[in-house]
Amino acid sequence: MTLKVIGAGLGRTGTMSLKLALEKLLGGPCYHMTELFEHLEEHTPLWHQAAKGESVNWDLVFSNYVAAVDEPVSTQWQSIMSHYPDALVVLSVRDADSWWKSAIATILPVKIDPPDEMSPARRAWLDMVLELYKTVYPQGFQEEDKAKAAFTAHVDRVKVNVPPARLLVWEVSQGWEPLCQALGLPVPDEPFPKSNTTEDFLARRAKNV
Repeated sequence: MTLKVIGAGLGRTGTMSLKLALEKLLGGPCYHMTELFEHLEEHTPLWHQAAKGESVNWDLVFSNYVAAVDEPVSTQWQSIMSHYPDALVVLSVRDADSWWKSAIATILPVKIDPPDEMSPARRAWLDMVLELYKTVYPQGFQEEDKAKAAFTAHVDRVKVNVPPARLLVWEVSQGWEPLCQALGLPVPDEPFPKSNTTEDFLARRAKNV
């Protein structure tokens, strides 16, 4: 199995909805941070290698997947894109202000102020993510202005470096049509999946406290 789609959009740009949509369209599983949590001990060391600039055999990570989106995939889009030269790159985007509002309420707090007690596997995961974030957020991600500037720079960098024929810039509000057109597939006769809103994320986290 080989990747048909690589997501270059950072977390909180509709990546869970994109994962579900791609699984429907491509008929196979899509890698996402939620998938990484199911393989922490196996996959975290490989992502840590990537974070340190070392070569990674991406087939070991994505052997059972038809697509890959969200973080940490989107922090290594260039390496993964080179490994899978026929894959479409989907850059999921949103405006920087709404991205920051969502990210600071959901995925960033655990990285800014991690809990004192974490399992060894979860601690290794956090160390890996923080290492990857050094390349995405060179001035840090704790301050709004610096984080939003890094988010915008990431979007611009992908747009400049991915060949136009391989790139789809996509907002979740656009739904099925751009994805289906880029993949040459028919539009499903069902609503586009919408999942993992800020409210969903916070409700799920509250249950796990």
